Amino acid sequence: MSIISHVLASGSGWRISDVVCHAGPHDRPFEECHDAICIAAVMSGTFQYRSALGSAVLAPGTILLGNAGTCFECGHEHGVGDRCLALHLTPDYVEAIAAAVPGARVEFTVPRLPPFPQLIPIIAAAESAREERDGAELEELAMRLTGAALSALAVGKGAGRAPSARDERRVSRTLRRIEAEPHERLALGELAREAAMSPYHFLRVFRQVVGMTPHQFVLRTRLHRAAVRLRLSDQGISAIAFEAGFNDLSTFNRRFRRLMGASPAAYRAWSRPLN
Repeated sequence: MSIISHVLASGSGWRISDVVCHAGPHDRPFEECHDAICIAAVMSGTFQYRSALGSAVLAPGTILLGNAGTCFECGHEHGVGDRCLALHLTPDYVEAIAAAVPGARVEFTVPRLPPFPQLIPIIAAAESAREERDGAELEELAMRLTGAALSALAVGKGAGRAPSARDERRVSRTLRRIEAEPHERLALGELAREAAMSPYHFLRVFRQVVGMTPHQFVLRTRLHRAAVRLRLSDQGISAIAFEAGFNDLSTFNRRFRRLMGASPAAYRAWSRPLN
């Protein structure tokens, strides 16, 4: 079986890989073993997944689930190839997230999740982050996908509680930190430690309070600062990008266009008042 796997990003207790398989109907499936807890989003192709949890046909948008140490087989009886974005997680990592999800269990009891609507935006964002190799965004998405999968599996889960006044104060301090230093590399784990929260709890509360993730807020703050500089100064675009915290000019141009609807040069040209 021809499988190519590239680790896109990793951290304490997690790694996320781009897994491409070229097997087809003439390739015999063989037994493999999950070396960690596995949550994998199917991006393209279909295949048959068989494990101790049961059998399922996996298609784009579905989530493969695997417990650490369990054996499995993947077959391609109906077509050639597939591509997945696979999370491999330690029990401690998953337990820390499960503690913040009402009714969540760390051990999976089913082989897959169907393409639930709440999973689609996360999978789409993960595919985009995969193409851009954005490690900070991939770290957040690893937590979001794990939390969303655990929530979907939770039995009798209730509505999440609103952020407490204490949580809102902590997030407010983080917002001021980001506002003061948006150009600095602000890792999710560092921000969570400063807020005295677990990383997943911090990510969830931050999204509740702000309406976006910390990484998204950092990007928008940087782009806002850059837009102001483009309007008010004659400084070169590359210098503005680097001062805003972007180490790559092409990434800055792409993200600026996506948010502002125009390239930095075009934005500068039409945003300035005519003399």
